[in-house]
Parts: sequence; structure tokens; C-alpha cells
Amino acid sequence: MALQSSSAQPFSSCSIRYEWKYDVFLSFRGLDTRLGFTGNLYNALHNKGIHTFFDGDMLQSGEEITPALLNAIQSSRIAIIVLSPKYADSSFCLKELVHILDCIKGNSRLVLPVFYEVDPSDVRRLKNSFGEAMAKHKTRSQIHVDKWENALKQVANLSGYHFKHGEGYEHKFIEKIVQDISRKIRRVPLSVADYPVGLESPVSEVISLLEMDSIDQVHMVGIHGIGGIGKSTLALATYNLIADNFEAVCFLENIRENSQKHGLVHLQKHLLCKILGKKGVHIIGVNEGTSQIQRRLNQLKVLLVLDDVDDSNQLHAIAGEPDWFGGGSRIIITTRDTHLLELHGVERTYEVEGLKGEESFELLIWKAFKTNTDSPPSYAEVLNRAISYASGHPLALEIIGSNLFGKEVEIWESALNQFEKHLDDKIHNILQVSFDGLGQEEKSVFLDIACCFKGYTLVEITDLLQAHYGHSMKYHIQVLFEKSLIKINLYNVVIMHDLIEHMGKEIDDLEKSAEMPGKRRRLWFYKDIVKVLEDNQGTNAIEIIYLEFPSFEKKGDEDPFKKDGNKDVEVTWDGTAFKDMKNLKTVIIKNGCFSKSPKHLPNSLRVLEWRKYPSEYFPRDFQPEMLCILKLPEYLYPSTKLDCLSKASVLNSFL
Repeated sequence: MALQSSSAQPFSSCSIRYEWKYDVFLSFRGLDTRLGFTGNLYNALHNKGIHTFFDGDMLQSGEEITPALLNAIQSSRIAIIVLSPKYADSSFCLKELVHILDCIKGNSRLVLPVFYEVDPSDVRRLKNSFGEAMAKHKTRSQIHVDKWENALKQVANLSGYHFKHGEGYEHKFIEKIVQDISRKIRRVPLSVADYPVGLESPVSEVISLLEMDSIDQVHMVGIHGIGGIGKSTLALATYNLIADNFEAVCFLENIRENSQKHGLVHLQKHLLCKILGKKGVHIIGVNEGTSQIQRRLNQLKVLLVLDDVDDSNQLHAIAGEPDWFGGGSRIIITTRDTHLLELHGVERTYEVEGLKGEESFELLIWKAFKTNTDSPPSYAEVLNRAISYASGHPLALEIIGSNLFGKEVEIWESALNQFEKHLDDKIHNILQVSFDGLGQEEKSVFLDIACCFKGYTLVEITDLLQAHYGHSMKYHIQVLFEKSLIKINLYNVVIMHDLIEHMGKEIDDLEKSAEMPGKRRRLWFYKDIVKVLEDNQGTNAIEIIYLEFPSFEKKGDEDPFKKDGNKDVEVTWDGTAFKDMKNLKTVIIKNGCFSKSPKHLPNSLRVLEWRKYPSEYFPRDFQPEMLCILKLPEYLYPSTKLDCLSKASVLNSFL
């Protein structure tokens, strides 16, 4: 079972940053090292072009952290803590250390301790000068001492640098630190998005699942969700924040597409070249590639992101086992398919849910108006309409906002009318990738749910599909769940994202001509159904009829089906429309009033749910030998119709 991300600890008050004002923040006790080691370290960093914050002007005011220092800490990519023998004597240094661990390490950026003339075990165990200093602090105040002690123990457990006079040249020691920092900051953060929004909480939860403080184990974490929902964006943001903690990093993007175009060997070569910094890695086949990855990377602390995985062979070829990589490595996998994660033994997973209302609004107005402040009041209605349509889907919001940038309200209204009829091609193509990966019968089941059964409970849908197809559908439903095409809410109701439903209905529309609804497999649009029933256009092609009239508040306009809210729409038919539907298996009629009772019902029926069945009797020639599910109004029971059901194995349910 996947670990729940609810256990994640929230980020500190410091916000996620993708660019930093300073490469390095130097923390030190001025009286100990300002004019010596730390001053020389700052000079060496500065000469290498490494933008370093060094409190040469002594910005601290008394014992409190000034806003200028706090801002410098928050704006720094890496912190170097120079732990000298008298470091713990300074309550100011200890307060600064707490802020650094909160704002920098708390956001999984890099903190490097320098144990200068100090034994790390003295810091960890609070012995000798560190123990004496903390004892003095306790005699003065008990308020902050526990935090300070915890901070010292925490920093002492980090990998860092050790120096004692007589054990080497100080300038060579400084040179080593500068070389390591230079190598780390040469890594330019990857582009996340031109306007990142709604990332702080998800990044915090993913980093919690990664357990960055675990330095020996290798952890794999899966990020899953529907297409375009922001899985890659989340992985990029996480990668940028934690990459400096690793010896080697690699973000393999678009694995599904690149493996189809270039093959797995190409991806293996790219991984090895990126991490080892060598060109021309020679691999003949996938098996040789896996051997080289295991042999050459198993001593390195690696951060590897595998983006958009859709096949287990991709995982086996690139990151088959945790022990392929050195202790402390982290593997992040983004996918639409949770079964791949389960199959690969990835127990730590995070589902991307999409943007909340305020986040959706912020992204939309940025794309549409290039501002993150208030939008023009005249656009309020169309903006709310666009946000409702997108249902938190970032890609949809970006496409709508970009397409309508600088456009008048009337253009927005026209465009939204079009979007509601037909998905934008980019959105449709992204979402359809998951559908295309299904088997033929799984595709049919998905379309049944998208067009007809969304909103039923899992038990109801399982029974309906099993009755319709004549065999168990549990596997097919599970596949749709694993592919992120459907979800099951807290009330055990099967739901799907509005855009996924829209995509499914468009695919169903394309299967048969919209101009001839009688030749389609499933009928779910109320106007099409009424046309078929009233004009007797039924054919052998129809297998499912799902009729539910929408609610309308007013009568009139151009829609002949609009009605008063208290009255049902009347279907004026002669009752013979079912006669030619020889393969009709499922009929569900939720509302509406029929002018006549049906004169024929196909013997092929397996599911019949009719909320206001217009008669006390079934047609005389109806032989319900195959009927499995029957739902009719309770007032019709008992009646003579039960005689004709005596041969059938029927689940009788009263509505």
C-alpha cells in the first residue's frame, strides 16, 4: 500500500525560490574567524565569481536577527556554517543557525558545516566548549536553549568539512570548498514554468516522502495523475530545490515519447553521459546499458527524475533496483499509471490533484492579462466560467488564458462556448494518451462510464457493466483507476475529471456520425435520444441508452426541451422505437414523461432502469431471459408483470 502524503511536514515560512540572490550565505562567529579563515574563504569564493553573503558590515543589532540578515538567509542557495570552538558562546550565532536550518535546510537546500578546529562529536554530543557554552546559556534563560541544542545536533550530523591546524594547508582546504561550491552552482536550475503557482504544499509533501535526512538508504517516490495536471512541473520544482544535496543529478524528461522515438539505449546513454560528464558512452544493447548503470553509478549519491514513464521496461532499463545507486540517492518517477509504480515496488506516492480556486484564478489572470493582481471587473463572469470549465487543470487554464490574451469579453464568451462544445486540440491530445494506452474492451468500458455511468457507486457500476458485458468487469475498472482515468471518492462514488469526461464524450461522438444517432453504440445526449425515439430511428447498433434531461429554470428560448423546473419533459412517441434495437442491452431513463408505454422491449435487455415507467405492464412479447438488473417505481409492485419475469434471474430494486 502506498504511503499517504498527509504525513508530510509543511514547509517553513520561507517560500519556494527558483532563483537566489546569493549563491552562499556564510554563518560564523566574528570574533573567532572573521579576520582569518572565514575572511579568506569569502575572498576565495568572491574571486571565483560566487555571489556570497558575508556580514562584513556586522548587520546584527544586539542579539536579534535583523530583517536584512533574515532576508539574506531566505535568498541564499547554500549555507556554510563555520563551527569554531567559541561558536556556541554566541546566542546570536545560535539564533542564526536555527533560521538557516529552518529556511534553507527546511526547504531541502544545501547546508554545509565546516568544523574548524572542532571535533564534530563535540558539537553532536555538546561536549567540551560546546557543552560549556550551552550550560552557561541555561543559567541565563531556558526559553531557546532546547532549540539551540537541537540545531547543533542537527548540523553536526550533516556531511561537511573538517580542518585542524597541523593536518594540512588552510589555503588548500579553502580551495577544496570553493571547488565543490563552484561545481554545485554551475548547475543552472531547470525552467519550471513561466508562472509557477500552487507548488509550495505539493513540493513540501514530495520532499517529505523523499526523507532527505536519510543519508544511507535509496528512496523512490512516484508522482501520478492525469495528463496535463502538473506532474512534471512538480517534479521540476522539487528537483531544483534539492539538487544541490547530491553528487550527481539528471532529469530525464518525456521518457514515453523519447523511448518511442529513440529507444531505451538512447536514454541509458543520456543518463550516463549526464552524470559522468563524459561524451561518447558506448552501449550496444539495453542489457549492457543496465550493467553499466549499476557498475558506474552505485557509488554515487544521485538524484534522478524519470518523467512521464508509461512502460515497466523503461523503469527496469534505467532504475531497476535501488542498489544501482549510491546511499542517499533519490529517484522520482512521474506517470499516469499507478500500476507501474506498484509493479516496481514504489510504495511512496503522491497524487497531483490540480489547482485550487484561488490558484486557478491567479494562473488564469496571469496568462490572460500578464498581471497577478485584480482583473478588470467586466471579465469577472467569463473568468469564473473559465475556471469552472478547467476544474483546476493547469494546462487548460494556460491554454485558455494564452489564447484569449488581450481579447474582449465578447471574444471570451464566444471562445468558451466553443471550448464547451469541443476540447482544445492540445488538451484533447494530452488527455487521450491515457485512453490510447487501453485495451479495446477497456476503451469501451471507459466510454460507457464517461458517457453514462459517472456518478454511480463502484458497486453499482461493477454490477451494471457486468450485466451489460456478461462477464466480470473488475479488472477493467481497476485498469482505468490505475491509468488515472477514474477515481473513487470518500463515498465510494466513481468520478472523473470534467475534462476527462469531455474527452471521452468527444471520442464517442467520433465513433459514429453525429448526424445519424441511431447508428451509434451508446446514446447519452438527451436530444439525440428523443430524436431516435420520436422518429423511430433505432438500429441494431444501439447497445446503451442513458436518458437524463437537464434541469432548466425557464421555459422558452430556442431549446424545445426547456421546461419549468417543476415539470418533466414529455417525449411524444408511438411506443415502437425499441422494435429495431435488437442488440439493446442497457436502458436507463432517469426522468422525463412518455406519452405512451413501450409496445416493444428487446429480449436482449440485461439492464432496465426506468424511473417513471409509463405502464403497469411490460409488452406481451417481451421475454426477459437475459435481464439481470431491473429498477422500476415501487408502486408498480406487485403486478402481473412479475409473471413474465419468473424465468429471469432478476435483481429487483424498487425506486
